[in-house]
Amino acid sequence: MPLRSRTPWILLLPSIVLLLALFGWPLVQAVAQAFGNGHGFTLGNFSRLFHDPYFLPALRNTILLIVIVVPIQLVLAIAMTLLVQARPRFIAGHFYLWCLPLAISELAAGLVWLSIFGNRGYLNSLLVRLGLSHDGVQWLGYQHTWTMLLAVVIAEVWRATSLVFVIVVAGVQLIPRDYDEAAQVFGATLWQRLRHVTLPLLAPSLQVALILRTILALQAFAVAQALTGRDFPLLVGETYQWYANLQNPAVASAVSLVVLALSLFTAALYLRTIRSPEEAR
Repeated sequence: MPLRSRTPWILLLPSIVLLLALFGWPLVQAVAQAFGNGHGFTLGNFSRLFHDPYFLPALRNTILLIVIVVPIQLVLAIAMTLLVQARPRFIAGHFYLWCLPLAISELAAGLVWLSIFGNRGYLNSLLVRLGLSHDGVQWLGYQHTWTMLLAVVIAEVWRATSLVFVIVVAGVQLIPRDYDEAAQVFGATLWQRLRHVTLPLLAPSLQVALILRTILALQAFAVAQALTGRDFPLLVGETYQWYANLQNPAVASAVSLVVLALSLFTAALYLRTIRSPEEAR
């Protein structure tokens, strides 16, 4: 093979080695641990996982979190992007204010919202002061699954919408303004321009934003842990429980493979359903 044809592979070699070291080898180890028991192939680790009373609630809560949080964040990010496009006064201040949560860690964000939703938090203090409640509401009580879900959803939306916003803003900057101006000349309304011009051309950026945000939502742990502990279990939290507290790396690997399977499924779903105009032809 001539040196010129080998040059791209030589340049890609460090990245390939890094990916194999950081992703390939851990994946092989996880599969070996999940399907092995020290003596050979077994499905016992998955059987133990599926019979665990926390697994199905964790799977349900994780899927609920994705189904609720990701669409809300996408709609908010598009609305914030349209506002930035309108170039209001102090636009730089708007942008930095919305991106501020990106600088806050998940655990810190969870503790911030714990001070709001806690039994003696700011929200209950406000409700008591306004006379709307006598003793406050048990927002994070284990008996109230839906209020716990609401608290985690609000915290996640506040913490991570800015990530989707940054990706959408970057995608909008790549769309030539000629398309939107031509649609305005032909009398298209804002909604028509958004539906038939902006969103189709924004499809590649939306794919990236949705895939990345869904994968991160599948990995959500610290916010829910700070707010609810194990009363609102999530899949990644169960991975931690099996590995650190129950000292069972094999079942922890089985949970991680379930998370990986969900990540691959949602990524493939986004790639097939959200296509740019060129890919749709």
